[in-house]
Amino acid sequence: MRIKPTHLLRLFMALFALAIYSCQNDTTELPDEVAEEQQTTEDLRSELTPLSTQDLPEKVKEQLELTRENLAKYLPDDLQIENVQVLGSVTTEKGMELSHRAVTNKGGVIAYGNITDPASVHIGFMQSIYSGKELSDTQSRISEAASQEIKTGDKVMEITWKNGTETYRTQCFYRNDGIVWDNILSGLVMIDTEGQTETSEETVSSKDNNTQARTYSKYYKSWWTAKWLWGSERGQMGYKITIYYSSGRVSNTDVSDWGYISLGKAKSYSRVVKNYGSYGKCQYALGMCTPFGSLSFSYSGFKVSFSGIGSNVVANGYKSLYP
Repeated sequence: MRIKPTHLLRLFMALFALAIYSCQNDTTELPDEVAEEQQTTEDLRSELTPLSTQDLPEKVKEQLELTRENLAKYLPDDLQIENVQVLGSVTTEKGMELSHRAVTNKGGVIAYGNITDPASVHIGFMQSIYSGKELSDTQSRISEAASQEIKTGDKVMEITWKNGTETYRTQCFYRNDGIVWDNILSGLVMIDTEGQTETSEETVSSKDNNTQARTYSKYYKSWWTAKWLWGSERGQMGYKITIYYSSGRVSNTDVSDWGYISLGKAKSYSRVVKNYGSYGKCQYALGMCTPFGSLSFSYSGFKVSFSGIGSNVVANGYKSLYP
């Protein structure tokens, strides 16, 4: 059977059109989260007021350089800052709305983890890491925190991040005195999970009468510090137990606690469980986390718990102190 030349031409034209259509699809189709992220970024760009200079404030330059150094130290084969571009400043109500949308957009990028423990670090598009109620809860937490931090007049730069073979972009808000918000810089922390301790002993009172024993005090202090990626302190939690004693017997026990963190949540509780006798004893419940997660305290179990996905450190336990 012979095929007519006109039929061959029609077949060739059909195949050629299909090939062009396939190539166009291969080069223009983007994952939903990437397309959504790019659209949100372009909307924000169009509403920002241009700046007279592309130069960053010295404090912001310093923070970025120190961040680069710490990322190179702890995540040498992973997350790195590839490029920074100044976009403009937020001066309108619509600009504020788009700024909040940019950081809460489910197609945007977030990160969490402690960079001193590389296995804990996770980076990706929000809707790829979370789903369902967990996604909406995370967006609500970010919205609540960001609305308190990002203000009219803040400047915006776009940071391009390289994470292995992946490239991400975030909108970073800053002022002359430093960085205010960025979904990666705000989500990652530096924490020494072992914490630090300190102990000291001193004489509280001393009598000339040798028949009356001297009274001493002794304390034990334990705390954990969270740092920004550029190395300055971001938050701290801890407790301190103090005993008062004489002749080897404890007459009183005190305990105190504290917890605070910028762009996040902190809880701290403590109580005395043995006040006097051969030793003093306290119970403590402490926690810190970034805005992507949440902390709760159970008084019945006297325990702080973390929920969600995010950078956090939690410490629950007892401490006994002997003369």
